Amino acid sequence: MTDQQWEMLKKIIIGEKVRPLPIGFIADSPWLPGWYGIRILDYFSNDELWMKANLKAIRDFPDIMFLPGFWSEYGMCTEPSAFGARCRFPQDEFPHAHAVIKSPEEIESLVVPEPETDGLLPMILNRLKLAQPHIEDAGHKIRFAVARGPLNIASFLMGATELMMAMLTNPESIDTLMQKITAFLKKWLQIQRETFSSVDGIFLLDDIIGFIGEPEFRRFGLPYFKDLYNADVAVKFLHNDAQCRVSMPFLPEIGVNLFNMGFDVTLNEIKERTNNQVTLVGNIPPRDVLANGKPEDVTKCVIELLDSLQDKSRVIVSCGGGLPPGVSSANLTAFIQAVKTYAKD
Repeated sequence: MTDQQWEMLKKIIIGEKVRPLPIGFIADSPWLPGWYGIRILDYFSNDELWMKANLKAIRDFPDIMFLPGFWSEYGMCTEPSAFGARCRFPQDEFPHAHAVIKSPEEIESLVVPEPETDGLLPMILNRLKLAQPHIEDAGHKIRFAVARGPLNIASFLMGATELMMAMLTNPESIDTLMQKITAFLKKWLQIQRETFSSVDGIFLLDDIIGFIGEPEFRRFGLPYFKDLYNADVAVKFLHNDAQCRVSMPFLPEIGVNLFNMGFDVTLNEIKERTNNQVTLVGNIPPRDVLANGKPEDVTKCVIELLDSLQDKSRVIVSCGGGLPPGVSSANLTAFIQAVKTYAKD
């Protein structure tokens, strides 16, 4: 993100109104390789292609805040790889991390990884170090320390079904697992912050909080997210595009001030449930409209979204979730034009 974009983001978060309304999208490996015209494996394994794809995005769409911007990642394999997960990388499909915990009894012996040396994390960090001069030459800076959230990582280490069953049958073991993953994440986020002085934000992605009930969230989610977001940074960003009605009232308590949700809930409802304390990044359907629709469908949906907003403060216009595969330049252009030409307050 540029200095101007970053300063604007901080103003939006404290409730200042910006006109035209700001536009932002989470952009990473589901969208960028296909849009740029390369295989997913090439995007992960070739730093030059990774850089070129990201540079093209910011140059083609300067009106968009790409979040987190120049995201160095290996999909869902990123953090599980540090715990020893076997990672599967097809040529042009999303990677997958295989479970390493076969039973809750194995959690006690699970070793907390060292982010500086374990799994794919050193490669992720070094890619950013090597890319930093080119990123800054393009007028951007590395703004976020980024990680998958603790429940998301736990679901890959155990399997999502196995994790949720163990929450009921072996809750003490899951407490231990969450403590270990959170300790690891605190180190991983801190290393990123120490490596890049321009980092002033934390970005966690965790969809598993959308699959558990309130008692489970209070025990296995709330205290660990509060711990992770208890950091001296300006922007505390959370992505959860699964069901969020259980967790969204707790976002202010957690410390989240920027939230990207699924499109099954309205921005008005989230504003009400959070007392308009959280800046929202959303919320048109990502696949059915932004990816599969025509430009005129995108325009219509964006206008309907903006018309529906009872309060346009603390809103970054986006889709519900990250940019999905197949979103065309034409549809992004239609999205931008719809927002920029929208005239109503």
